[in-house]
Amino acid sequence: MPKIYIVDVTNRDGVQTSRLGLAKLEKTMINLYLNEMGIFRSEFGFPYTHHEKNYINANLELAEMGVLHPIRLSGWCPMRADEITDAFTTTRLKHVNLSISTSRQMTQGKFAGRIVRIPEENPSLPNLLDNMGKMVELAMSLGAVTVGVNAEDASRTEDEYLVKFARRAKDAGATTFRYCDTLGYDDPLTIYRRIRMLAEEVGIPLELHCHNDLGLAVACSVAGAQGAIDGGVDAYINTAINCMGERAGNADLVAVILAIKKASGLEGKYVLDEKVDLKMAWKIAKYASYAFGVPIPINQVGVGANAFAHESGIHADGALKDRRNYELYDYEELGRGEAEIIESGREITVGEYSGIKGFRNVYGKMEIEFNNDKEASDILELVRYANVHTQKPLTGDELRFIAKYPDLARRIMTMTPLR
Repeated sequence: MPKIYIVDVTNRDGVQTSRLGLAKLEKTMINLYLNEMGIFRSEFGFPYTHHEKNYINANLELAEMGVLHPIRLSGWCPMRADEITDAFTTTRLKHVNLSISTSRQMTQGKFAGRIVRIPEENPSLPNLLDNMGKMVELAMSLGAVTVGVNAEDASRTEDEYLVKFARRAKDAGATTFRYCDTLGYDDPLTIYRRIRMLAEEVGIPLELHCHNDLGLAVACSVAGAQGAIDGGVDAYINTAINCMGERAGNADLVAVILAIKKASGLEGKYVLDEKVDLKMAWKIAKYASYAFGVPIPINQVGVGANAFAHESGIHADGALKDRRNYELYDYEELGRGEAEIIESGREITVGEYSGIKGFRNVYGKMEIEFNNDKEASDILELVRYANVHTQKPLTGDELRFIAKYPDLARRIMTMTPLR
């Protein structure tokens, strides 16, 4: 039976959030947490972008070492030959999604007559179908193991053209077809019908990339996945931690997983990738909130401060008698419930101006020891750089990562501007 897999795009679409971003070390930590959570794939960046390359290659090396395993790390590229070639010749990339607009609005509004959608529109100009096929073949010739084809603004693209576009992608060797609801235009009923139609007529695994402009990203993602499964193919839902992403954001990672596991029409009827471990929800949501500098809304699904809070008499009484009266799922399922220690007395921290004694105190509390003074001094210097790099105090897991993989941490934090 086909399954639903999670493809998290926090490190690609999430970092495109206006006014916000992540340091490369923070992106690495998110990849590590996603792997621990059992997420199938992380779309971890832009491999053709110069400032991403050290981070990209270091994370791919972590994958080869088995540290980032079994998660797949995939890149995102526009359908341009020079950038695809650059991505595969300067990094160790094996998985990629190639993207181009397909709606009349975008092809006319963005390409300004340089390319047409089908040859019949103007035989003298390049057309999207042939260009897309060539780009898929190019990526494969350069060593791509999997190639996904993205139809940007698919939700405003007519059915007939989407089918034609998806078939051409499949014929060229694409392994998945990404239906992008780029403007959050879809509704659950519409996307279910269209995705099932694509599944049945093309027979290619389908990705759902839904934005939240109308507040429907999670609903549309889940409905689209149902359409893919009912049409006989695997579904890959694109998510972002804490809904991060352009404008109103993407489908929330935790909410999507909870919907598949708990919603009345899905529970026990649609199979979610068995590796997904919801107990990482609380940890990964808190880290993303800290890294982005965006507080988790008090009423956010599963991880908000009020997600399991009861105050009114009727609700409190009911929850105390039997939690299932007012709680659809248990907080323990999301990794919540343990007491969190907050220092209220003396606290030694490490930062860009720290000295060796304070540094040893902090690492000593984590029971991390160094073989000699030279090793401790080298790690201290990396920690100083990391604080400059992230512009905030390092978390315990970030400090552990730097101590365990100093050479890779050094590469991740190294960016050399182009001359």
